[in-house]
Amino acid sequence: MQLNRAGGILLHPTSLPSRYGIGDLGPEAYQFIDFLAASHIKLWQVLPLNPIGFGDSPYQAFSAFAGSPLLISPDLLAEEGLLAAKQLRSVPAFPEERVDYALCAVYKEKLCREAYRNFQAGGNREQQYLDFVESKAYWLPDFALFMALKRHFHNVPWNYWEKDIALRKPEAVASWEEKLRDEIDYQLFLQYQFFRQWLSLREYANRKGISIIGDLPIYVAYDSSDTWVNPRFFELDELGNPLKVGGVPPDYFSATGQLWGNPIYRWPEMKQDDYLWWRERIAVLLELVDVIRVDHFRGFEAYWEIPAQEKTAINGRWVKGPGEELFRVLTDYLGELPFIAEDLGVITPEVLELKKKFGFPGMKVLQFVDRESFADRPVYRQGSGYAAVVSQAREQSAQAGNYIYYTGTHDNDTLRGWYEKTILAQLSEARRKSYDQKKLEKTCWGFIDIVSQSPARWSIIPLQDFLCLDSAARMNTPNTVGGNWEWRYRKGALTPDLAQRIKTLMLKYGR
Repeated sequence: MQLNRAGGILLHPTSLPSRYGIGDLGPEAYQFIDFLAASHIKLWQVLPLNPIGFGDSPYQAFSAFAGSPLLISPDLLAEEGLLAAKQLRSVPAFPEERVDYALCAVYKEKLCREAYRNFQAGGNREQQYLDFVESKAYWLPDFALFMALKRHFHNVPWNYWEKDIALRKPEAVASWEEKLRDEIDYQLFLQYQFFRQWLSLREYANRKGISIIGDLPIYVAYDSSDTWVNPRFFELDELGNPLKVGGVPPDYFSATGQLWGNPIYRWPEMKQDDYLWWRERIAVLLELVDVIRVDHFRGFEAYWEIPAQEKTAINGRWVKGPGEELFRVLTDYLGELPFIAEDLGVITPEVLELKKKFGFPGMKVLQFVDRESFADRPVYRQGSGYAAVVSQAREQSAQAGNYIYYTGTHDNDTLRGWYEKTILAQLSEARRKSYDQKKLEKTCWGFIDIVSQSPARWSIIPLQDFLCLDSAARMNTPNTVGGNWEWRYRKGALTPDLAQRIKTLMLKYGR
């Protein structure tokens, strides 16, 4: 993938301001793109856009193909004539800087069901809608039935449904399709609206010279239409229960490793139809985005497989993945793959070789500078940790190679939060108190400058870092449940002065 030098911002759409409690694809999203254009930013990176499942996480979605209905804009539905303006006048008192997912889901479902009723009342369905449903035949009807069934069975995981439909007995599928026809049609309507709104937004971004970077989690959630519809592709028993799950082995950061719990793929089974499921999945995502960050890229070369009954990741084993073969097939069908390989952590020569063969850029993160390597330097012991970190960061940023450079990702603390915990915590109380907002802002922008001037073709900064926000604005803390994925920026935070400051930085370093 040929990369022209450019700068980007990482921000998930849920973090946009909105009257409706959660960022969506309406006016604020377009205003954000205008801000990017004014800032000379050419890349907008988002997290997975799929319907969120366990823990409100976009990485635990009900489908690897579908879009999140929570992102549908009520304002755009009103513009289409599917909602009356008066229905949007009275809005609950949502938190301004956090997403209350439970409250948002109830409120937005009420609006979307009203829009659906108005859509149905319109008589003949427009050809665009019929064409959309037909074009998504590989996954959409099954997903719509899955979501209709989840609603009917009070949102419990699919292996707790009535046995015949949990195991997709043909007679049961036909019977439930008939029984839940209206709810299925509602789910089709939601996907139509999501794709319609997102594709309009993407077109607007592209016209402004901005490319969108999407995200591809390597695994799917157990409670997803993907596992329910295609159990043969996953390590499940005859009743649909997990046999083997994913994670990573113990390392310096965790003595027991990470037990993710996502079902492992049966790669030989997927190979039987030339990886059709993967071809369809990538094709759908490339409709929505210009570039794809491939999460846990190393898992395609070899992955850590853990027996499902284990309580930690200790007793897993490495198993070879499909590697080069899968990417050759995808390239044959889809052409050059615009992939970024998430290759953070302990990476083997085999993973590096796989990445190199296809020319996928990797990732570097400023917050991952090796603190151990400078902890004994005199400057650090004297309490000037900032100088040591800057020195190490400059060494990291000067490294040549095919990579994208970040200050942090969605899994990191904010730059300011990281600095406060890593460096300021080493100082005396008096010196810590001397770091007022102005000094902290100068520090954050100093690190952003280091990333921006690096030889990396692309540099990407989370919006929280441009705003110099503390740990309260962190998007996700790995291995925790609750309180994640909630942060939103305040309306008015993206000022013309900020846009000009970012633009000056981008132009200074030829981005």
